[in-house]
Amino acid sequence: MRGLSLFLLVLIPFRIFSQQITLDRVEPPYWWTGFKHNNLQLMVYGKNIGSTTVSLDYPGLVLRKVHKVENPNYLFLDLTINKAIRPGVATIGFKLRDKVVGACHYELKERKINSARRKGFSAKDVIYLLMPDRFANGDTSNDVSAGMIEPVDRSNKDGRHGGDLKGIRDHLDYLRDLGITALWINPLLENNMTRYSYHGYSTTDYYRIDPRFGTNEDYVKLSDELHQRGIKLIMDMIFNHCGSNHWWMNDLPTKDWVNQWPEFTRTNYRAGTYNDPYASRADSNKFLKGWFDITMPDLNQTNPYVRNYLIQNSIWWVEFAGLDGIRQDTHPYAFKEMMSDWGKRMLEEYPDFNFVGECWLNNPASVAYWQKGSKNKDGYDSWLPSVFDFPLYDALNKSFNEAEGWNTGIIRLFEVLAQDFSYPDPENIVVFADNHDVNRYLDSQGDDVRKLKMAMAYVLTIRGIPQIYYGTEILMTTGADKSGDGPKRKDFPGGWPGDLRDAFTEQGRTTAETDMFNYLRKILHWRNSAEAIHTGKFKHFIPEDGIYIYFRYNSQSTVMVIMNNNEETKTIETRRYKEFLDKHNSGIEIISGSILNDLSKLTIPGKSAEIIELR
Repeated sequence: MRGLSLFLLVLIPFRIFSQQITLDRVEPPYWWTGFKHNNLQLMVYGKNIGSTTVSLDYPGLVLRKVHKVENPNYLFLDLTINKAIRPGVATIGFKLRDKVVGACHYELKERKINSARRKGFSAKDVIYLLMPDRFANGDTSNDVSAGMIEPVDRSNKDGRHGGDLKGIRDHLDYLRDLGITALWINPLLENNMTRYSYHGYSTTDYYRIDPRFGTNEDYVKLSDELHQRGIKLIMDMIFNHCGSNHWWMNDLPTKDWVNQWPEFTRTNYRAGTYNDPYASRADSNKFLKGWFDITMPDLNQTNPYVRNYLIQNSIWWVEFAGLDGIRQDTHPYAFKEMMSDWGKRMLEEYPDFNFVGECWLNNPASVAYWQKGSKNKDGYDSWLPSVFDFPLYDALNKSFNEAEGWNTGIIRLFEVLAQDFSYPDPENIVVFADNHDVNRYLDSQGDDVRKLKMAMAYVLTIRGIPQIYYGTEILMTTGADKSGDGPKRKDFPGGWPGDLRDAFTEQGRTTAETDMFNYLRKILHWRNSAEAIHTGKFKHFIPEDGIYIYFRYNSQSTVMVIMNNNEETKTIETRRYKEFLDKHNSGIEIISGSILNDLSKLTIPGKSAEIIELR
């Protein structure tokens, strides 16, 4: 148990000596020594706490400044943590007219050895995305939690279904057996909303795991057990907005803590206005300051206290839970200057860390604007190492359904990658066929499993970091009811007591599901040791007659991938590819295990992909 009692000590009410003054919250609840940046800002909340004077006496910890804001129920304390300070518990005193009215015992912990050099996820990894409420319910006792408004109702496709951290932990061996090396879980922080709270994107407490998922310590257990299996943990964070039931919404620290309008104003969702050189002020202002939804107040990251709060919160979770990565929701919707400060700070504290931003734009140039190191005309650098490849997602959902033409069919995949010159680091881009916000890939392909297999072979062998959405391995679909987001996030069969079958086991899968599971498992286990895929170069040939061929290679190995977008089987004369094949005389097709002793002609079935390790 990692610091459980000390963490709870911070959260229990502090002793109060006056009826008029309370001390209810101090955030972050504790901190660590040994950071490169030695400044820390505490947010202190309590009735009339702003009327007090603050004292601090701890060797090496300096109270540099006390900020009193327009709301007398808040104080912001600027602390400096000297390099030579020893971990321990500092007492922060609060006085009124020289009388002590409250005290906070604030702990400074010692960072773990090598915490700063933690390795983030990379192209060596395969990310598995799951929605915790819909994956598995391992502890039914937390389905109803004290103080939480929305109860479990599995009959409601948009309600809470009861999945939790215990359910995830119970199935880590399933993920390891599949070949997963990184786990991205949709938000786990408290979402105490009246309804539609299961998705997690309306945070009501930034320092607390939602009790219907478990506790903070349960999250640490999950992290530890993942690491024991060689699987990395990626946390989903949201800086753009919080939930309307967040505790501070009834008593904002400052009027500009959130972006406010005379009446409810929704964002226009046009992220392109941020880098559009011709965008009107009205459009860009509405995009930035408009609320994502009526229950999602838009945080004002130009407020320096908001900025510090969010940056410190992300660092706190990295240290507390031993994170290996962060996924940042709606990245362009927050003020980009603050997001740049966040990215720079993260990389200064964790130089080998990785974090990816959801920059949902439709062309490579617009997405590339947000990746660290882009040579943007306006001089902006996001310091965001990784972005999601939404242009490739769009192409993948169209290419296998279209007739082959000049700009239709499999050429779409070629054209997207041909624009990689836009990206400073195309190897650090997350590639995917679907996720929690869109219909499942099989739906877009008319339930044609052949096309799903092609997409998975492609995602797992091109440049970048592949991400697979939970249930893809067992052919999960959105189903007939496509209204709302709930059907995109259906329960994993077998994750709940009483389920009619358990698809976590081979016995609980249909023949078709087993075939898909084994297909993915085969590629994933091969990929996990395929250095040419992890760090090798990429070379592709213009598709002809519905055939797309590309190579991944380094000085030790070469992999050839053939994709046939035709319905019929094709036999390919390979003279065109002699710059690679002249060096090799045989190969093994890794999915089927077939040995190929003649590479001069290759035959590939319709609507399929083959991955050939050349010898």
